[in-house]
Amino acid sequence: MKSPETLEEFYQRTQLPQTGIFTKKHGHFNIYSREHCKQVTPYNRRDFYKISFILGTGILHYADKSIHINRPALVFSNPMIPNAWEPVSKEQGGYFCIFTEEFIQSYNQSGDILHESSLYKPGGNPVYFINEEQETDISDIFLKMQQEMQSEYGCKFSLLYNYIQILIHEALKLRPPDTYIRHNNASQRITSLFMELLERQFPVDTNQQGILLKSAADYAAQMSVHVNHLNRAVKEVTGKTTSAHISDRIIQEAKANLLNTNLNISEVAYALGFEYPSYFNNFFRKQTNLTPRKFREEKLHLKVDE
Repeated sequence: MKSPETLEEFYQRTQLPQTGIFTKKHGHFNIYSREHCKQVTPYNRRDFYKISFILGTGILHYADKSIHINRPALVFSNPMIPNAWEPVSKEQGGYFCIFTEEFIQSYNQSGDILHESSLYKPGGNPVYFINEEQETDISDIFLKMQQEMQSEYGCKFSLLYNYIQILIHEALKLRPPDTYIRHNNASQRITSLFMELLERQFPVDTNQQGILLKSAADYAAQMSVHVNHLNRAVKEVTGKTTSAHISDRIIQEAKANLLNTNLNISEVAYALGFEYPSYFNNFFRKQTNLTPRKFREEKLHLKVDE
């Protein structure tokens, strides 16, 4: 996986006007119509957040999944998870806003829902399909954002931050109540820290040495807990071993690279921290019953047939 696309590279690629706030102190925020989203976007991470209100059809390639967007939807993208957009319909409508971590920090008040919500946490669902009534409400929020960007109001960026919060609340209201996790005990806190630390190892960057934490012992040392304590906590909360979570996440990343990049098998292996490609082949086959090459050939063949 190559380095994340920067804001500068985003604007060069899209040729969109840089009319939003763009300072080192306050970060960046901007909003646009999705009319230009008629081209395939490259599969990669971006170094900014994005909320898209999608009208039109297409396929969102996200991590190791492909999600068909066939009705109005809110889509949340964060800097950690690579994605790509493949439009299907000629007409693409709606809006999207982009913003940086610095923007959030500048206008954040106590109880920041952006970082607390599961929308931007690893493993969360990025797509929220909406009904006709919600479509009207969300469209109004984006229109207010667009109008505010053109206003002379001195606190408009603080207000825009609040609109981001409202969009997140609108999405959270669509989630079943039992999807919220409250960390009330030590095992849950340790497991939450482990899962976030695990996710930070990804996506891999082929310009670096691959993932640094490869075993339960590595994570335990990073978290300053005994490995047995970590293993018990993770098994208690999730029902799976620490090693199983690590293996599953490596496989997920391997699949994403095999399906969405032109990296050869050896490059994928080295990026994931395997000393030799043969070790990677054996690991992948044990987890999936397929070799990496066979997996890539079968899945790409299915894509072509579709």
